[in-house]
Amino acid sequence: MQRASKKRDAIYAALMESKSHPTAEWIYRELKPDIPELSLGTVYANLSLFRKEGKAVSVAVVEGKERFDGDLTPHAHFICRCCGRVADVFAAASPEDPALPGIAESCQTTWHGICYDCCRCGAASRDK
Repeated sequence: MQRASKKRDAIYAALMESKSHPTAEWIYRELKPDIPELSLGTVYANLSLFRKEGKAVSVAVVEGKERFDGDLTPHAHFICRCCGRVADVFAAASPEDPALPGIAESCQTTWHGICYDCCRCGAASRDK
């Protein structure tokens, strides 16, 4: 485990505070005004470290950008093909589910489709 640093702590806090499953670029833009010496490479390196340490997961690559999640509770994700939104989906199944034939350590389920906001605004029909 790496020792704490101001930049690393800020990157982790930004990841944990965001519910939008941020990209490295989003975290960089959020933190740059307060940490002028921050580089995009530092953000990528720390996100990679958080994944290795089991403190974050890579959800998916959406529109060419890797999206991250710091919420490690069991849950799935829904990705809208129109707007690129990534949303948490909390299901009833858990790692302790008696239907599992063993001890689950991780699971990633990702649903792809069209979010209700895009359906309501008609973006889905324009996207075809």
